[in-house]
Amino acid sequence: MAEERKFPSWVKPVLELAPVIAFFVAYTRVKDDTYTVLGNEYEGFIIVTAAFIPLSLVCTGILWALTGKLSRMQMLTVLLVVVFGGLSVWLNDDRFFKMKPTIIYLVFGGILGVGLLQGKSYLRTVMEQVIPLGDEGWMILTRRFCLLCLALAAANEVVWRFMSTDAWVNFKTFGLTAAMFVFFILQSKLFTEYGIKEKI
Repeated sequence: MAEERKFPSWVKPVLELAPVIAFFVAYTRVKDDTYTVLGNEYEGFIIVTAAFIPLSLVCTGILWALTGKLSRMQMLTVLLVVVFGGLSVWLNDDRFFKMKPTIIYLVFGGILGVGLLQGKSYLRTVMEQVIPLGDEGWMILTRRFCLLCLALAAANEVVWRFMSTDAWVNFKTFGLTAAMFVFFILQSKLFTEYGIKEKI
């Protein structure tokens, strides 16, 4: 078994959040601008999306180099960034990139749902080292997280289809992150009730 690589605990969340924060900052600066590239006009949103793709790849690559591995969730996320971000840039249409969170959460929710129908918690295979829970606790958490993913997919659809691009960028940057944070905070009772205490 390969030796676990050691690095500061703050590195992983910084690498995961850096592209999102950079996207938000860059968008606020160029959202009202139009750029001409190779004879085609692009709004600021498309230009920022074009920069977001390689930044995501670089950050994911650094994370891989540091940890020696990537979760399936991380690999799927970066794949969808490349595919949907690339489509938005290529077709000069921001809708594809705005659909990305919907697809991601539907896929995650669908995978978890299939596992639940089989009596399994696929969430456990991803987070077991971070959250020590008993079998029943994992099933409960997985059901709740599955519903959260489906709810976030629906919320993203509502925001990007019926609200402004500014509203969607704020929702993607802060709303989705806050929803995850609040979700796990609200699971504190479950963690206490079903948590596995380490033996001394």
